[in-house]
Amino acid sequence: MTVEGILHALSDPVRVRIFTDLLAAACAQNCTALANLNSVPMPRSTLSQHFKILREAGLIRSERKGVELQSKPRWDEFGVKFGPMISGIIQAYANELTAKQSSKIRRKHA
Repeated sequence: MTVEGILHALSDPVRVRIFTDLLAAACAQNCTALANLNSVPMPRSTLSQHFKILREAGLIRSERKGVELQSKPRWDEFGVKFGPMISGIIQAYANELTAKQSSKIRRKHA
């Protein structure tokens, strides 16, 4: 796990959303459980690619259960070393999303 790998993996808002959803989940999740992150369902191949990048960066671990891969974050393993950086990235994306939503609301009422 490297800083460069983490930055690459979390450079895409969809991957950040997948990762934060996995952090919030009580148990491991499969791709299908996260297929509807946006209002439009994401193709399985695209979602699989996002999971692959998160796995290669070391942010998640996947385990085969039947025909599906169940993924969970590896926070316990890297949280001490990389936690503040990752938390900062996640917070920055959340702030940007909030700003975009506020801007849309202001434009609607203008």
